[in-house]
Amino acid sequence: MGSATARRIDRIDTGPRFTEADAALLNARFAGIETREMLRTVIGEGLAGRVAVVSSFGAESAVLLHLVAQIDPGTPVVFLETHKHFAETIAYRDELVARLGLTNLVIAQPDPARLAERDANGLRWSFDPDGCCEIRKVEPLARALDGFDATITGRKGFQSATRAGLPRFEIDRSDAAARLKINPLANWSKDELDAYVVAHDLPAHALVAQGYPSIGCSPCTSKVAPGEDPRSGRWKGWDKVECGIHDAGQPDDELPPGYDPVF
Repeated sequence: MGSATARRIDRIDTGPRFTEADAALLNARFAGIETREMLRTVIGEGLAGRVAVVSSFGAESAVLLHLVAQIDPGTPVVFLETHKHFAETIAYRDELVARLGLTNLVIAQPDPARLAERDANGLRWSFDPDGCCEIRKVEPLARALDGFDATITGRKGFQSATRAGLPRFEIDRSDAAARLKINPLANWSKDELDAYVVAHDLPAHALVAQGYPSIGCSPCTSKVAPGEDPRSGRWKGWDKVECGIHDAGQPDDELPPGYDPVF
């Protein structure tokens, strides 16, 4: 892709994807622009090329999915079927897809051969959560996004200290192809999310009322105490805050010292 000065951020490029300068220009262009209008331009006008939403169908997923559905319900929505989800998450996924009229749900699954090789007993999460995420999330997502130029995520800055100051547009540093990552809700507060849910009568994930403000795979998701970061219940007891799809992650064959699993 050409330099930031040579490339206009108002058309679909046919060259390599995006640069850090492109992300900076997009952040400047949409500074102060309402989220719905920003998404309408990005999705409706093809500003970012081929775009897919990546959704966990978790605690706050309904807001982003509703915004996207109002613009184009045929936008691809990628869901990572790790085979470790709560049953409530699968039910919520199906409810939202039907309720919002989403017509292009893409279910990405781990490679059966990789599971047989690296997680035959399904317990890798218990001694190597990074490796489990690599097999069940990072690798399947990379395959599912092949050919897409940009992804839309539901990350918010308030969710944890590591997400504070999250920009609306950034380059996916885990992607060698320089895919653009778009975070439409980056600066939304919890109160704004809640107000949107009420205003549009959106259904809630069944586990939220039970003390789960952030919901991932069932073995690695715990309840959160009042006052804690919403994501503090993810991988509790481990030095881990992301599954790897939002960073480079840790190779799944690099095990923590002292572990000698038998498969």
